Amino acid sequence: MTVCASSTGFAQTLAEPLAQEPTVVSQLAVPPPADNDQAQEASATPADPWEGFNRRTFKLNRGLDRYVFGPIGRGYMKITSKGVRNRVSSVVTNLGEPGTAINDLAQGRPRAAGVTTSRFLINSTVGGLGLFDVGAKLGLEGHRSDFGQTLGRYGAESGRYVVLPLLGPTTLRDGAGRLVDTMADPVAMATAGASNFGMIRGGVTSVDARANADGFIRALDDAADPYAMMRSAYLQNRADVVRQAKGGVQVLPDFDAARIEP
Repeated sequence: MTVCASSTGFAQTLAEPLAQEPTVVSQLAVPPPADNDQAQEASATPADPWEGFNRRTFKLNRGLDRYVFGPIGRGYMKITSKGVRNRVSSVVTNLGEPGTAINDLAQGRPRAAGVTTSRFLINSTVGGLGLFDVGAKLGLEGHRSDFGQTLGRYGAESGRYVVLPLLGPTTLRDGAGRLVDTMADPVAMATAGASNFGMIRGGVTSVDARANADGFIRALDDAADPYAMMRSAYLQNRADVVRQAKGGVQVLPDFDAARIEP
């Protein structure tokens, strides 16, 4: 999942949208949603009608992470400094900016789209292909937008919660959104002729996501019910992402300080 799973989709699902890692179970006890729509969404999905299938898939993903993806991620963390990992994360984030800009426009937020586009142009040039976040230093703060969030902004309910092999946790709405984002990724379309670029980008993104989610994944081992913790973290994160698109203020705690370093 963004917890586990092949640690790729799993880790990306939670770590990438918010660039946060919930590492303490108690931190998941966030204040009640201040928005009625968010309250309905948060209360509807925990019923988890596919829980039997989801738990089996979660167990499979955890096994893959324990013996395959976890060692790769931790090995990467051991042989690289935090500074190097930050630069890699910056490049990965920069490559996602065009997709974010498109979703900003789809959400009716042209100003946010303008900021995102400016960040991409500045960081891709002055920032050395995204190695350095020059845009942030100029006051252009980054954010993430995806099509699942866009659908949520216009009232689409999250639908049933599901854990997919390798890809990790999602909902029917967010899973469909992820598919659209993948198919309509401007960077992927622009580099379609570069046969190895997609593979390299996917591999780097996966390893980066696994490293960023390491604190949360480790915390699962100490949870009374790792599956329930993962589900709660994912659903709260996604509910907040949608609420932000509707103009709400983020209510989740700041998990950055809890990140576990190798």
